[in-house]
Amino acid sequence: MFDQILQLVKEHIGNNPQVTSAIPADKREDVNNEIATHITNGLQTQAVTQGGAGGLLSMLQNAMASGSPVTSAIEGGLVSSLASKFGLPPMATGAIAGALPGLLQKFAHKANDPNDTSITPDSITKSLSGKLGGLGNLFNK
Repeated sequence: MFDQILQLVKEHIGNNPQVTSAIPADKREDVNNEIATHITNGLQTQAVTQGGAGGLLSMLQNAMASGSPVTSAIEGGLVSSLASKFGLPPMATGAIAGALPGLLQKFAHKANDPNDTSITPDSITKSLSGKLGGLGNLFNK
């Protein structure tokens, strides 16, 4: 799932001149990886609390605005991380945070598009199985 999210990040950020111009060229790859990592971790966390991939996708479809629980959960840590790790100014981190709802919307659209098999509810479930299984194993002990 990470590779697909990274590809979405590169496409979305690369097509957004406001965001692209705010990121130094020599830091773009690292910034893209950081964004993809935060999105992947945030989606995994939200999927656990939403009861799996189906609950996550439903929530993404119903709340694709800045300030939605999933966007807020990802945004806070991401903005802080980008500022501290890469020294990005508030203008850059704000532009990236503003791009998150669109990124998550693309993710949800791809996952629900029967003609696009790059991200599917099944692939999301499989990528979450270790996280969900780990929690299940913890509670079984």
